[in-house]
Amino acid sequence: MAHVVLEERLRKAGLDDRVIVSSAGTGGWHTGDPMDRRAADVLAAAGDDPTRHVARRFTTDWFSDNDLILAMDASNHADISDLSPDASSLEKLQMFRDYDPDTSDTDNEVPDPYYDEREGFRSVLTMIERTVDGLVDDLKSKLQ
Repeated sequence: MAHVVLEERLRKAGLDDRVIVSSAGTGGWHTGDPMDRRAADVLAAAGDDPTRHVARRFTTDWFSDNDLILAMDASNHADISDLSPDASSLEKLQMFRDYDPDTSDTDNEVPDPYYDEREGFRSVLTMIERTVDGLVDDLKSKLQ
């Protein structure tokens, strides 16, 4: 969901030619699949196009291929850290919600709505949209 929202907000901000968005999970069980139907439905209802997304798995080479790596929760952060080829690569790794104005030290993760009903996906989308706005603002200040 974050990938789709971020690409659209970057396009609207005129940064889509300067920022490439990639996303992946730390487990490979959904590799090659489209996003969860509930996530796609919530995105489509919000006016976003979820149809281009295909699940991929994060690998060590993402550190050399990307300038910024964002983890959605502490478990993903730990898994990604374990794949880091060296200590300097870890400087690229941050929590996604570091860009959320409503985050706190005790609430900095994006919850996984997989076992929740559709409302959980709506709630996560609201959090993602707010966080992406902060991320795009930060990218604007760094790239313009």
